[in-house]
Amino acid sequence: MKSHVKAVVIGGGVVGCSVLYHLAKAGWTDIMLIERSELTSGSSWHAAGGFHTLNGDPNVAKLQAYTVQLYKEIEEISGQSCSLHLTGGVMMADTPERMDFLRLAHAKGRYLGMDTELITPSEAKAMFPLMDEKNFVGAMWDPVEGHLDPSGTTIAYSKAAKKLGAEIVLRNRVVDLTQQPDGTWNVVTEQGTVHAEHVVNCGGLWAREIGRMVGVELPVLAMEHMYLLTEPMPEVEEFNKSTGREMIGVLDFKGEIYTRQERNGILLGTYEKACKPWSPVNTPWDFGHELLPPDLDRIAPSLEIGFKHFPGIEKAGIKQIINGPFTFALDGNPLVGPVQGLTNFWCACAVMAGFSQGGGVGLALSNWMVHGDPGFDVWGMDVARFGEWAGLRYTNAKVRENYSRRFSIRFPNEELPAARPAQTTPLYDTMLANNAVMGDSWGLETPLWFAPKGKEPKDIVSFHRSNDFGPIGEEVRATRERVGVTEIANFAKYEVSGPGAEEFLNRLMTNRMPKTGRIVLTPMINEFGKLIGDFTIAKAGEDRFMIWGSSAAQKYHMRWFEKHLPKDGSVRIHRFDQTLVGLSIAGPKSRDLLQKLVDVDISTKAFRFMDFREMAVGGAPCMVNRITYTGDLGYEIWMAPAYQRLVYKAIKDAGEEFGLVDFGMRALLSMRLEKNFPTWFRELRPIYGPFEGSMDRFIKLEKNDFIGREAAAKEQAEGPKLRRVSFIVDAADADVMGDEPIWAKVSKDYGTVEKPHGYGAPRFDHKGKEVRGSKAAEGASAVRGIVDGDWRVVGWVTSGGYAHYVQKSMAQGYVPAALAEDESAGLFEIEILGHRRPARINVEAPFDPSGEKMRT
Repeated sequence: MKSHVKAVVIGGGVVGCSVLYHLAKAGWTDIMLIERSELTSGSSWHAAGGFHTLNGDPNVAKLQAYTVQLYKEIEEISGQSCSLHLTGGVMMADTPERMDFLRLAHAKGRYLGMDTELITPSEAKAMFPLMDEKNFVGAMWDPVEGHLDPSGTTIAYSKAAKKLGAEIVLRNRVVDLTQQPDGTWNVVTEQGTVHAEHVVNCGGLWAREIGRMVGVELPVLAMEHMYLLTEPMPEVEEFNKSTGREMIGVLDFKGEIYTRQERNGILLGTYEKACKPWSPVNTPWDFGHELLPPDLDRIAPSLEIGFKHFPGIEKAGIKQIINGPFTFALDGNPLVGPVQGLTNFWCACAVMAGFSQGGGVGLALSNWMVHGDPGFDVWGMDVARFGEWAGLRYTNAKVRENYSRRFSIRFPNEELPAARPAQTTPLYDTMLANNAVMGDSWGLETPLWFAPKGKEPKDIVSFHRSNDFGPIGEEVRATRERVGVTEIANFAKYEVSGPGAEEFLNRLMTNRMPKTGRIVLTPMINEFGKLIGDFTIAKAGEDRFMIWGSSAAQKYHMRWFEKHLPKDGSVRIHRFDQTLVGLSIAGPKSRDLLQKLVDVDISTKAFRFMDFREMAVGGAPCMVNRITYTGDLGYEIWMAPAYQRLVYKAIKDAGEEFGLVDFGMRALLSMRLEKNFPTWFRELRPIYGPFEGSMDRFIKLEKNDFIGREAAAKEQAEGPKLRRVSFIVDAADADVMGDEPIWAKVSKDYGTVEKPHGYGAPRFDHKGKEVRGSKAAEGASAVRGIVDGDWRVVGWVTSGGYAHYVQKSMAQGYVPAALAEDESAGLFEIEILGHRRPARINVEAPFDPSGEKMRT
């Protein structure tokens, strides 16, 4: 075993071996994988081995597609078979709501280049004759699904990595990790100490224990997971013989089960409601190739439905029951990337779908380590997406909820209850008393909308307009016409101070820093010119700046800030989190209201648009920004939590004569649509350049050599390929939710749709007809489903909803730049729940396009 290497990967499961292979492929050959036992000794060896490309986050789906494509490559390099079975699979819907979900998934697949098809239950039964099609209303077929040999695949990754120069050390547990003053690591093992520049936690079942070695409590928990294998079934053998094909994989939402062929029998697994964590506090180091005792009683309700839906399986004998632990994060997606607050400590863990995601995780992490950027939008997997509130007990409750809902539909207006409330402001009880429907905003309880008196404050979950539609409309109209107040504690808040503060911020941000008492809006981009932040910055005093941004990105942004801090100590950064809370008042009467609460002149000339002041509001010391996300006249008022109740009561008392209303986050988002305002992590993401994001006026290329300036200048000079635009949509009773395809009536292929993906073998439709071979599909137009006569899928929706004051259904999204200013009717359609609705680009904001009301 070497004593010095560039990187140590801890853990020899499929993820660790994938990371090792991708690092070696990227040119880092002085690397070592250390495994406490044998390869695949954790979850990998007993996995069901299924793979698929569909994911709720399209960006994760792209990495899953890469994983499937990768298997042929590692087989060729390693000489080790992965035993790939590309059978295809179907998702079965038993209700209209689940069919709506499949329509949404099918629509997403259009711009991802997926070959999904919506088919009938009878067509699904023809590929899996063990089902009773009368239990279903429809299905979705995906040809890029299948299964493989978990151990063989893991070995293929490891052999390929070793051929490229990587080293693997087995039967050698890591017992401690210590960081040196220069940021390098001592990896202390049973066989000695290895000095490394980088450490990667691919510990799987033991990832939590590896994290604790460096003082990090990762939000990961292992759950028991069961599947059963049947005895050989004559029906399966007959199907194989008569068709020459293997039975497909089937996912049944109602039964919470998945099933596929395994040899001459069937594999059936379940994500049962009565789920059970495994080792919720500590993972024993001596756990190895053991299985857990089966517990059929726990999965009996799912099996009962499964046998009803698939009667052909009920009479089969059970050959074996597998019960083993798998790790999950709170939302079911992996934890990947550098850990904020540590140098060169990386995570690639909680990858429960290792054979769907392991390759993509390895590629993204190796890019990140070698090149400084993952090369993809990996926010859905970034370890920074959870805050300190995601502790051990929170994680335990939330992972159980996620597991039990693995095959449940998540509606766009659905708030999940587990582990709540975690964080609350001083106004939490007041908001509940006001009949607020609360939502979870990065662990914080935030008012979403206010139910009328006498009505239960509860969402009726739906893909269509729901019971919040009328109340939100009232909140918006009252705010636009009079004045409204909302809580904004869920913003991120930072203070940057010190003699180097302004130079530091000028280096990070694309806009010029403001003068004292003024505010600017500014994006932040990375070295590659991609959007990684969007901030409001106020100069509060000499060498002191206040910054507001997206709450969900706090650790993400702190990681970036810390990476670029000067070494001389001239800059200090403080993240307030919930030690600073806020309220916003907006609407034409907001100045009149605020003037009653302050003892200084806040007239238009004395307190201009984009001004910042520290002043007493209702007698409480506050910071006030003359700006709101509503795009109307308004103010953001910030105070310590101890003063929030005082300020809120003062606003409510003073606002009574002006017809003040409470409004929630959904009304705020509705009003931002009317102003064509983008949102972070929807419109503004690290796959878009600032000019693509239509942030042109905030990019000051001449100001100084800020990070990403050269790339931004190149984007401007060459012209952006895409542009963010706003649409008015002729919607029916449902509005866009995000990720819908945008169709255009054009003859040219703009190339905005992802190229087809999947394993490079012949592909079949649901009838067994080959739809393309490995040489076909050279362009996006070859993908079925993205071309329809004169119409093509040219872009995708990022967000949208109903804009209540202008009474329009609206959407934002990205289209080719050449189409971005074409407001012609009949040019665009947006697919909503399987129906293509006419849409028209609206270049100017439909509410106050001149911005006069904000500046009044």
